[in-house]
Amino acid sequence: MQTEFRNEPFTDFSKEENAQLMRAAIEKVKGELGREYPLVIGGERIKTEAKFESLNPAKKTEVVGRFQRATPDLANRAVETANETFKTWRLTPSTERAKILFRTTEILRERKHELSAWMIHEVGKSWAEADGDTAEAIDFCEFYAREMLRYAGDQPLTKIEGEDNRLEYLPLGVGCVIPPWNFPLAIMAGMTVAAAVTGNTVVLKPSSDAPTIAYKFFEILEEAGMPAGVVNFMTGSGAEVGDIVVDHPLTRFIAFTGSKEIGLRINERAAKVHEGQIWIKRVVAEMGGKDAIIVDAGVDLDEAATGVVQSAFGFQGQKCSACSRAIIHTDVYDSMLEKIVERTEKIKVGDPTDTATSMSAVINQKAFKTINEYIEKGKAEGGRVLTGGGADGEQGFFIEPTVIADVEPGATIEQEEIFGPVLAVIRARDFDDALMIANDTQFGLTGAVYTNDEEKLERARREFHVGNLYLNRKCTGALVGVHPFGGFNMSGTDSKAGGRDYLALFLQAKLSSTKIAASKSRTAEKRAAI
Repeated sequence: MQTEFRNEPFTDFSKEENAQLMRAAIEKVKGELGREYPLVIGGERIKTEAKFESLNPAKKTEVVGRFQRATPDLANRAVETANETFKTWRLTPSTERAKILFRTTEILRERKHELSAWMIHEVGKSWAEADGDTAEAIDFCEFYAREMLRYAGDQPLTKIEGEDNRLEYLPLGVGCVIPPWNFPLAIMAGMTVAAAVTGNTVVLKPSSDAPTIAYKFFEILEEAGMPAGVVNFMTGSGAEVGDIVVDHPLTRFIAFTGSKEIGLRINERAAKVHEGQIWIKRVVAEMGGKDAIIVDAGVDLDEAATGVVQSAFGFQGQKCSACSRAIIHTDVYDSMLEKIVERTEKIKVGDPTDTATSMSAVINQKAFKTINEYIEKGKAEGGRVLTGGGADGEQGFFIEPTVIADVEPGATIEQEEIFGPVLAVIRARDFDDALMIANDTQFGLTGAVYTNDEEKLERARREFHVGNLYLNRKCTGALVGVHPFGGFNMSGTDSKAGGRDYLALFLQAKLSSTKIAASKSRTAEKRAAI
């Protein structure tokens, strides 16, 4: 009998023994930087002539890992290998598939700090942010293993006389998993193991900004007993090889997390039926957000300001759930601005290997340039920079946490996803006005409301159109099993990752109905009555 699922606890780095373990893990990873990693197709390690490098965004000349640029032929081979492996993997008992995930969970726990240290180097996460990412990956693996056992069990159906009816969930086939760089372990692992534990096979194409941590996880899957060919590791350009996997007639589904633009492009390509294709491809997409926190009059402004700042600037604002808009009731607008600025100016920007650092560099040169352009656009459209706005791209891609006040509804930085440490603050006349501003976006991922009015909380539940709504708390920090995650509108397909519905996205339901002879049916009734 299984115990109840519990989320992996976060590490308390104020305890010196924990801090020492993390420092040791950071040193270990430093000694392994710059290594070359292969493609893996059907268990075979493959190297190509063309390579690319993954760089540390906080030390942009530091190479974290060297990777292969897959060719179109290898992309096709990966799909075909996955398809061949599917023929046997789909027949593997659900209990065996779940056991591999439980073993994966054990290994992740054993190497928790080492995996966090890789994220500190490869994507510039602080200690706390990296630790949270690793904990979430552990949660995904264990939660989905448990969920697979539930899906594999007897499913409730209405009983009728004379028939034996059974509903079972079957895997789809070959899936292309395209994870993001901002949660390079948690989301990548969650999407991959959800597809695999349900009996599908996977072509995993990690972000070119975070391939090292994906390869480290792939090695853990192998160590846990995942058969060759179930997960195939492929790096390279999305345009060069990603499209090939998405378009391939043997590809059955695509699981994607990333920008709205790429998500829509994948959805469009997946909708086209290619020669030899005998199904409609399924797309599971978690895309962007333009998330808002509403602060009503009469609330604890210190608590609200802390929630806004934590939501806006955690991991440099590079979360699809991040608060990029603070919509403040006019009666408390000036007071809230003071408290937001006070907290923002206490954020320590620097080297993420330093335990005192709470914010580091943004992911790459392109993001650095784009975010700075948004800051300038915000000022040009009448916004008032209260703190931040500075940038230093010499050693790494550092941008100060930036608060821009007096932003008008409809302004560029109030409408477009920036994906960086920029908070737009908007004044609202009243709660009605705040809700209208919050909903006036093409996205619908997360949102939060701080108010002491129960009626307004109920209105938010009914009218604030987001997939994840948080009341009197910050809008980031979803926990597996606690806060199933996914959004509306251009935020994606409301995938509800980490929830009881998620594995159904990788399965198809089959009903088998067997007629029972009348005599057998009566005998069964008599036995049931005894």
